[in-house]
Amino acid sequence: MLEYHQKSSLEVMKMLGVTNQGLHDNDVKKRQEVYGYNKLVEGKKTSTLAVFFGQFKDLLVIILMIAAFISFLLGEVESTIVILIVVIINSILGTVQHVKAEQSLDNLKALSSPVAKVMRNNQLMKISSKDIVVGDLLYLDAGDYVNADGRLLESHNLHINESSLTGESLAVGKSTEPIDVDQVTIGDKKNMVFTGSFVTNGRGIVIVTSIGMETEIGKIATLLDTAKEKKTPLQVSLDHFGENLALGITMICLAIFTIDLFRGRELVESFMFAVSLAVAAIPEALSSIVTIVLAFGTQKMAKENAIIRKLYTVESLGSVSVICSDKTGTLTENKMTVQQVYVDQKVISHDQLNIKNTIEKNHMLMALLCNDAVERDNKEIGDATEIALVKLGKQYELDEITVRNHNPRVTEIPFDSDRKLMSTLNHINGQSIMITKGALDVLLTKIVKIETSKGILDITVEHRKKIEEVNRDFSMNGLRVLAIAYKEIKEKQTINVKDERDLIFVGLMAMMDPPRKESKAAVESCIKAGIKPVMITGDHKITATAIAKQIGILNDPSEAIEGNEIEGLTDEELKEKVQDFSVYARVSPEHKIRIVKAWQEKGNVVAMTGDGVNDGPALKQADIGIAMGITGTEVAKDASSMILTDDNFSTIVKAISNGRSIYTNIKNAILFLLSGNAGAIFVVLYATVLGLPVPFAPVHLLFINLLTDSLPAIAIGLEPHNKNTMKDKPRKINTHLLNKKFTIQVMLEGLLIAISTIIAFRIGLSTGDTLIASTMAFATLCLSRLIHGFNSRSRESIFTIGVFSNKYTWLAFLIGFLCLHLVLFIPKLTGVFEVETLSKVQLGYIYCLSFMPFLVNQWYKVLFVRSKK
Repeated sequence: MLEYHQKSSLEVMKMLGVTNQGLHDNDVKKRQEVYGYNKLVEGKKTSTLAVFFGQFKDLLVIILMIAAFISFLLGEVESTIVILIVVIINSILGTVQHVKAEQSLDNLKALSSPVAKVMRNNQLMKISSKDIVVGDLLYLDAGDYVNADGRLLESHNLHINESSLTGESLAVGKSTEPIDVDQVTIGDKKNMVFTGSFVTNGRGIVIVTSIGMETEIGKIATLLDTAKEKKTPLQVSLDHFGENLALGITMICLAIFTIDLFRGRELVESFMFAVSLAVAAIPEALSSIVTIVLAFGTQKMAKENAIIRKLYTVESLGSVSVICSDKTGTLTENKMTVQQVYVDQKVISHDQLNIKNTIEKNHMLMALLCNDAVERDNKEIGDATEIALVKLGKQYELDEITVRNHNPRVTEIPFDSDRKLMSTLNHINGQSIMITKGALDVLLTKIVKIETSKGILDITVEHRKKIEEVNRDFSMNGLRVLAIAYKEIKEKQTINVKDERDLIFVGLMAMMDPPRKESKAAVESCIKAGIKPVMITGDHKITATAIAKQIGILNDPSEAIEGNEIEGLTDEELKEKVQDFSVYARVSPEHKIRIVKAWQEKGNVVAMTGDGVNDGPALKQADIGIAMGITGTEVAKDASSMILTDDNFSTIVKAISNGRSIYTNIKNAILFLLSGNAGAIFVVLYATVLGLPVPFAPVHLLFINLLTDSLPAIAIGLEPHNKNTMKDKPRKINTHLLNKKFTIQVMLEGLLIAISTIIAFRIGLSTGDTLIASTMAFATLCLSRLIHGFNSRSRESIFTIGVFSNKYTWLAFLIGFLCLHLVLFIPKLTGVFEVETLSKVQLGYIYCLSFMPFLVNQWYKVLFVRSKK
C-alpha cells in the first residue's frame, strides 16, 4: 500500500473522504470516535511513595536494614539510628533523581500549540489542538507550530523548521509533489508536515493524516515510555559486591557461631556475638560515601561545562567505550560559514579573497544585496545560508546594511522552493541590476554569459563543464553551494519570474557548518583511550562523511550508512555490522535507538548525545544520555543523564577522563573500608579461636565505622584527577568490583592491620587488665586504619603521587587522630566508650604498631609497583 507521501494531494483527499469545504460537524464526531483525541497518552506512572520504597530493594540496603533490626534487639540503639538515617537519606536522593527524570512526556506535550486554524463547514475557524481529527484541513502561516502530521495540499514558499525531529537546524522548503520512493526519512518527506515543527516562512494548507500517538512525536513518546534506563557499571558492581559481601559475612558468622558453641558458650550468647560481628563487618557508611564522592565529582564537572543530572552517571563515564555523537552543534559550530568561493574561473579560500579585485568584490556585494539576513549586536536574523554570506562580508569590512543603503532594493521575487531561486532589483551605479541567487542546477540553464577578468564573455561548453566540475567537488566535500548571477533591467522598475533568464554568471559561494576547532583533538583522545567515536545525524551522507573525515571519525567512505539501509537490516544483522560503521546519516528516532541497542548488545557502554525531541528515546536507552544545554530541547534534557552547557564534544572527553578518575577513587575508598573491616574480623576470629576475651566493645566498632572510617574514605574519594587515565582502555562492563585480585588485596591489607592490633591486644593482656587490652586493641585498630587511608590513595606509592597532593586525607587523619585522643584522655568520654586511660609506654606501642602496616605497604609499592610502570 502506498504511503501518503507517495500519493497526490487529490488522492489523499479522496482516500480520507474530504472536500475543499473541510469536515462537517457530524464527520468530526464520527472521526473522534474512531481516532480519539489529538493528545499524547502517558503510561501508568509509579507514585513517588512507591519509588521511595523501591529504593529499599537494593541488596546492600536490605543487609543494612537487617543489621539495624539486629542492633536494636542487641540494645545498640545508637547504631540502629545511624544506619536508618544513612538508608533513608540515600532513598530520598534516589527518589528525587527518579522524579526529575520522568518529565519527558510533559515537555513533549508543550511542543503542540494549544490552538489550530482549520476549515470546517466551509468556514475557517480556530479550535483547540486536541480536537483536531484525521481529515481536517489545517491552515499554516509563518510563526505557527504544526499541531498534527499531514500531507501538504498547498505550499506558498512554505519553510518549516523540523530540528526538534531531525536535529538539523536549517528550515526545510516544502512542496506538494508526490515522492515516488517507498522508504523516505522524515527529513526527506518534503510534502509532509509533522507535529512539533515550526513554520519559519510562507504559508500552506495541510490535510491531517495522523493525530496523537500515531504522529511522529507520538511514536517518540512511545519509544520514550518503553526505552529502559540501564543500571550503571558501578551499580552493577555494587549489586554484585552486596551479594558476595552478604555471603561472606554469613559464612564468617556461622563459623564463629559454631566455634563458640564448640567451646561451650551459651547458645543465645554465641548467636548475639556472631550477629554483632556481622554488624561490625558491614560498611554502613559505604552508600553515603559513594554518594558524597559522586556529588563532589558533579560539582567539579559543572565547572567544566558538564552538568550531571543522575549521580551514578559520573562513574559510568569512566566505562564508556562508544560515543554516539550528533553532528550539528556538537562536533560542528552550528553556524553556516563560507569556506570556498569560485569566481573569475578559479577557486579561492574564504580568507584569501582580494577586496581590491573588482570581480571578487562584486561577487561579495551581490551576495549581500540579494539577501535578507542581518547581523546586529551579535544577533543574527535570517536564513542560515544568508547569514553565512553576511559574515563573509564582515570579514572584509563590508557591512550589509551600508551596502544595501548605497545600492537600494527596488523590488524582489522571494525565494520559492519550486524555482529554487531568489531575485532582487537594485540601483547600482545608476543602473537597474537584477541579482539572482540559488541552486546551480537551476541557474546554470538560465545563464548566457560569464564575468571574467578579461571581460564579460559568452558562456561556452568548457565554461559550463568547469563550473559543474567545481560544484561537484564542493558537493563531494559536503559544501552547500549557492550560485550568483545578474543582468541589467532596462526601461522598467519591476521584475517577474520571466526575467530570470539571459543571466551573466558571477560565481559560486560554497559553505558548510564547519567542525569545532577542538573536535579533532577530542576525537583523537577518544581513539587513544580505546573509545569508538560514532557520528549519528539527520543530515545527508555526503555532508556527514566530509565532516567525519576532517575530524578523524571516518577513514573510509564504506564506514558510512544511511537510514534507509538500516531499515533493511534486522536487529541481528545490525548487531553484527554495527562496529563496521562510524557514520550514520539520515536516521530516524527508531534507527537511533536500534543503533544504541546494537552497540550495547556487543557489550559496550554507550554514551549518546542529542538535542532534539527525536533524540529523547535514544538518550534514555543509552548508558549515558548527553543533552545539549544551549540548543537542546527540554525533552532531550529530561531524558538525559548529563547536560553540556557549551554543547561541545571535547567536554564529553573531559567528563570521561573525570569519570575514570572518580571510579578509581571510589574503588580505592571501598578497598580502604573493606580492608579495615577485614582487619577487625581477623582480630575477633583470632580471639574466638584461642578463647581469649572479646577484643572490642560494640561502641568501639561503631566509633571506627562511622568516624575514623568515613572521613578518610571520603578524602580518598576526592583524590586529585590522574591525567594518565585516558591512556588506558575502557573498563569492561562485566568487571566486578569484588573480583579475585581485589579480594586478595583486601585480605592482605586487612591481615597487616590485624597483626598490629593482635600484638597490641596481647601486650594489653600481659598487664592482666582486659579493659587495657581492649583499649589498646581499639586504639591500634583505629589509628592503623586512619594511617591506612594514605596507603589507599593509589596503587602507587604515596611518594610517587605526592605526600601532600591530597589535603583532604591529612584533614581526615588529623580529625580522626584528635577524636581518638579525646576519647582516650577525657574522663567523661572514657566511660561512654568503654576505654581505660593508657600510660605513655602503652601509647608508644600503639603509635609504632599502627605505623607498621603503612610501612609494609609503602615498601611493597616502592619496590614492585613502580617497577611495573
